[in-house]
Amino acid sequence: MGLSAGPIPPRVPPEVKAGLLQLIGHAADQGWSARRAGAVLGLDHMRVLRWQQRAAAGQLADVRPGPAEAMHALLAWEKEAIVKLAEEWGETDRSHRKLAHRGSRLEWVHASESTVLRVLAEAGLDLPGPPRRERREKKPFPEWAVWRPRSIWIYDFTHFTRAQRCCLAIMDLVSRKWLATLVSAEESSLQVAVAFTAALHAEGLGHLAERSLNTELRTASSPPAGQPVLLAVSDNGPQMRSADTRAFMAAALIGQHFGRPHTPNDQAWIESLFGHVKGEWQHLEKIRDPHELEAELDAVRAEYNTVRLHAGIGYVTPHEFFAFGQGGGRCRPQRREVVGQVLDGGAFARAQDGGPGLGEVLVVGPQAVGIGERGFPSPSPIGVPPGGFQVRPAGTGDGRGRRRSGRVPGGAAAAGPGRRIRPRPGRPPAWTPRGWQG
Repeated sequence: MGLSAGPIPPRVPPEVKAGLLQLIGHAADQGWSARRAGAVLGLDHMRVLRWQQRAAAGQLADVRPGPAEAMHALLAWEKEAIVKLAEEWGETDRSHRKLAHRGSRLEWVHASESTVLRVLAEAGLDLPGPPRRERREKKPFPEWAVWRPRSIWIYDFTHFTRAQRCCLAIMDLVSRKWLATLVSAEESSLQVAVAFTAALHAEGLGHLAERSLNTELRTASSPPAGQPVLLAVSDNGPQMRSADTRAFMAAALIGQHFGRPHTPNDQAWIESLFGHVKGEWQHLEKIRDPHELEAELDAVRAEYNTVRLHAGIGYVTPHEFFAFGQGGGRCRPQRREVVGQVLDGGAFARAQDGGPGLGEVLVVGPQAVGIGERGFPSPSPIGVPPGGFQVRPAGTGDGRGRRRSGRVPGGAAAAGPGRRIRPRPGRPPAWTPRGWQG
């Protein structure tokens, strides 16, 4: 009968019940009582009597518990009302939760949110989702911004939940140098002003910070005269967009550049900084004391700037890159060209998604000038050499004892004014940087 040793389960199939009743009947024919036979089989006597009565009526199979249909089940007209509700209000509400409340407001049908979703699924109806956001084109940096250290800064907030503090970090976008850190219990325009003031003094730009203290400049209805000296890149946070922050930046001759909404890739440099800091120094997120967190962040910033090699700037430290870009400092010879390419205006052109980039020669008149020069302010501490990049014929050395293929057909002058000459795909560019103006 498929039964194991032990008491009979609470529910058994009708075949098992019939078999047990046959055993009890056979024992009764041998002089046993039904009570004694049931006890030997592990079956309660009242259960035996109930089974015998149901067997006589031909109803040994268990009946489904409860009524055939639930008292609170949806009626046919209620299901039709839900379907009608979705057809007429689906484009407006776009959610089964809102449709459930819409049906109650209109007194069409009173059903729970999950019931509305289940009925729509049974009917094969799918509600339209939220409309897709229109893609916005990336806004380029202003033309006056020069791709060199101490020209473009980027900043943002990050949170350390254990210490219940937020941290504002300012970084030089070109050299990846971590300039300043401010740990605070809140994030507002005041924290932005304090952090930028500290960064300006630390980078030898204290005169800009002093301008920001001028009350007349801070309260002026129109922006102060003079071209901005720095560009501050950030997201669209309220503390970045606030009127106080805008007044501080304008007084300090700092231009503002905002990324696209809901697009953290526009601030990828500072997001990468936070990712590396929290990923490589994981103990920071376990600190609960705000003072200890501030001290640890200062130590991490020093190590990040002077010890850690950065892959995005040619595997040198941000401090070395910053010093080399300003015309001082030392850089290993095998890294000078890599660092030079990052400092080149062509890298800026790639970041702007337009204009000549690395591997292109822009011909202006009879002379091939710098890649990606694009009319940036000149002179600058670093940038394109005065004579432009030298175009070498095919097969000549590249200055490091190696021979390179690829050349500008017919020379730069043969290309004609205003034309771009691109090297063939898969072949190295035909120009060689000769160093940078200090």
